[in-house]
Amino acid sequence: MSALRRAVRRLLVRASPPPLTVSAPRSLLDVLRDGATPLTDEGPSRAQADRLRLGLVIPSFRRGSGGHATIATLVRGLERRGHACSLWLEDHEGRHATETETTTARLFAEFFGPVAGPLHAGFKEWTGADVIVATGWQTVPSVLRLPGAAARAYLVQDHEPEFYGTSAEHEWATWSYGQGLHAIAASAWLAQVIHDRYGAPVSAFDLGVDHSIYRPLGVPRRDDLILLYARAVTARRAVPLGVLALAELHLRRPGLELALFGEARPIATPFPHRMLGVVDPARLAATYGEATVGVVLSMTNPSLVPTEMLACGLPVVDLASDSMISSFGRNGPLELAPFDPMGVADAVERLLDDPQLRATRSAHGIALAAERRWDRAAEQVETGLRAALAAGEVSGRA
Repeated sequence: MSALRRAVRRLLVRASPPPLTVSAPRSLLDVLRDGATPLTDEGPSRAQADRLRLGLVIPSFRRGSGGHATIATLVRGLERRGHACSLWLEDHEGRHATETETTTARLFAEFFGPVAGPLHAGFKEWTGADVIVATGWQTVPSVLRLPGAAARAYLVQDHEPEFYGTSAEHEWATWSYGQGLHAIAASAWLAQVIHDRYGAPVSAFDLGVDHSIYRPLGVPRRDDLILLYARAVTARRAVPLGVLALAELHLRRPGLELALFGEARPIATPFPHRMLGVVDPARLAATYGEATVGVVLSMTNPSLVPTEMLACGLPVVDLASDSMISSFGRNGPLELAPFDPMGVADAVERLLDDPQLRATRSAHGIALAAERRWDRAAEQVETGLRAALAAGEVSGRA
């Protein structure tokens, strides 16, 4: 081969794009081929034990994940109730592949707060648990395959098939609810969906609020600052709808200050705005304390954000979706809007134009949020875990 041809070949090799990685949970084939690993027969006898050994399998994470923040908060609550918890990372995306286990554990604690139990990258050190808990559809195959568990449960924070279009992920998320795991769902609405559509055994808990952070701060509240929860990487937060609504609002009232938060990257909008990014909780609570109206759009299960806003006395506009009506009431503390940018802008304007309505929504929101406590959420989750043990949970079906 001539030197010229060798040089051309080297250039072509360098220009070739890297291979596309197609990811799927590693244990899925094993479950589909061989079925679930049998459970031990100790479930009913462990159901009332004072101290449970709990293994929670978590998916890949990144800064700002509300789902992982909820997991970490519930783990701390369960640990305070005397249970031994461990976290096991199912990194099917390979997001943490270049990290050491120590680095991954440090990042988890940095992003979501420390827990007492260990975080393991993978399952080499797995020795069993009273209850092994899936925390997302990606983790269900591993939960079904790991040995030495007396029961299996599934912490369900949202209806995950709705995260995807027509896809393998949509089908696998749907599949995950039919594997016999006791579902512990993050609202009564979500529990009803899981029970009615999939026939899964289910209990519910209410998302809590950290009242040491999110509370009325007694600072003067502005009358011209609108906040939009704009976590664009989370499609179910309907950020395009929110941007259109604020564009309409800017046309109607150009003197308003519009601020976006929840997304690490800048967001292009047709109106001037302040981009706050991913904000730490203390600063976020301070922002909630001074803002006039918060806009959070929930197409599936409610996120943590609207209740945290309410706890700070901030009036909130959200969608009149089934989940929000079920969770907060049609005439509750939220100003509900149709899925329409004009309708969302109208809802914001109703609050801007009526100080008494804002005050009423604020007072009702503070009262509702006062009942949403993380210690109560941990107690509800514990009740679900004990129900899974008492039932002698079925071993799963692939």
